[in-house]
Amino acid sequence: MSQSNLEKQEAKLKQLNQKIKAEKSKIEQSLGKEIIKSSNLNYATLTTPQIKMIAKKIAAFLNQDQNNQ
Repeated sequence: MSQSNLEKQEAKLKQLNQKIKAEKSKIEQSLGKEIIKSSNLNYATLTTPQIKMIAKKIAAFLNQDQNNQ
């Protein structure tokens, strides 16, 4: 019987991990869309190097802002 309980707990944990991944993905997509919209960027012309550069600039800005508080 304890094996059955363990399997149930593992299934619940797996389901919870999937929910967490889905929520993280949703937040990442929302953040990306808001940055693109606020910056008047064009989806069609964004390249991977540009995306990485923008992300680094935003991260540097946020880290600097946190350090100044």
